[in-house]
Amino acid sequence: MVEIDYILAGICILLSFFVTLFLTKFWIRVAKKIGLTGKDMNKVDSRQIPEAGGIAVIFGFVFGLFTYIFFKIFYLNSQTHLILVFATICSVLLACFLGFIDNILGWKKGLRQWQKPLLTLPIAIPLMIINAGHSTLSIPLLGPVDFGLLYPLLIVPLGIVGAANGFNILAGFNGLEAGMGAVILSFLGIVAWFHQLPWITLIAFCAVMALLGFLAFNWYPARVFPGDALTYAIGTLIAILAILGSMEKLAIILFIPYFIELVFDLKTKFKKECWGTPQKDGSLKPPEKATSLAHVLMKFFKTEKSIVAALLSIEVLLGVGALAIFYL
Repeated sequence: MVEIDYILAGICILLSFFVTLFLTKFWIRVAKKIGLTGKDMNKVDSRQIPEAGGIAVIFGFVFGLFTYIFFKIFYLNSQTHLILVFATICSVLLACFLGFIDNILGWKKGLRQWQKPLLTLPIAIPLMIINAGHSTLSIPLLGPVDFGLLYPLLIVPLGIVGAANGFNILAGFNGLEAGMGAVILSFLGIVAWFHQLPWITLIAFCAVMALLGFLAFNWYPARVFPGDALTYAIGTLIAILAILGSMEKLAIILFIPYFIELVFDLKTKFKKECWGTPQKDGSLKPPEKATSLAHVLMKFFKTEKSIVAALLSIEVLLGVGALAIFYL
């Protein structure tokens, strides 16, 4: 029975990839037709690219999970962790929907920065009402601390809203958002497996494969942008898996580039942009004063593709370092 469970999980993970591949190609045509496009600011010609492709990723991810749930219930006669999985799906879908709203209103009318956390606050509700996670956390210098009701009512929403919005601040380069999400979720999935939490590993790698399917169209030169529909949803999923798998420390380490980016944001009062000035030779010129981690890397890595590769490499090194510290 265990072998059949793993085979079904593998099939559903692959389904997430192929469904996302198909839906992304379909979405590109739809977005062009309805005029949902945006400028690629890192290209000399500022070409118009279809936006909000993250919708395809989330639908591919959810399709893979729903397929697994179907066989789990009707073929394996098991309902283990079902409430937690459905709460995860609800939060991710809600994040995707709110991210899509932000995509439309943010560019057309302009959402203020303080409005975005309020907009994303409902994302945490499904996890709050089922009291997900463990209320006891290990705090440096203090040791284990039981937060009791403060955990579901304060810490869970802070973590989810913070991750949803935080994952959105380091963006704007072809393949960056989807690539970073795939790396972070891969490490969370691996560690969940070490913790003997295969159901969390399944969720993580359904998302990873969906992101890889999207990257086929989002890698340089991108034919579609992810939009906030993806960044809000993937940030939310990262926080949820960290909470469900007690992997908060790992998630914090993997979010170090985003904490650095937050410092730049605070210095510029959230008015900075990540991109550089595109040159005719395909390179990017950083501004005189760096207002993003990407601008710092631009001084050493001149092209968009190499900047993204550098950020992904940093993320992989952080993940490997965290594994060595906490688990090996």
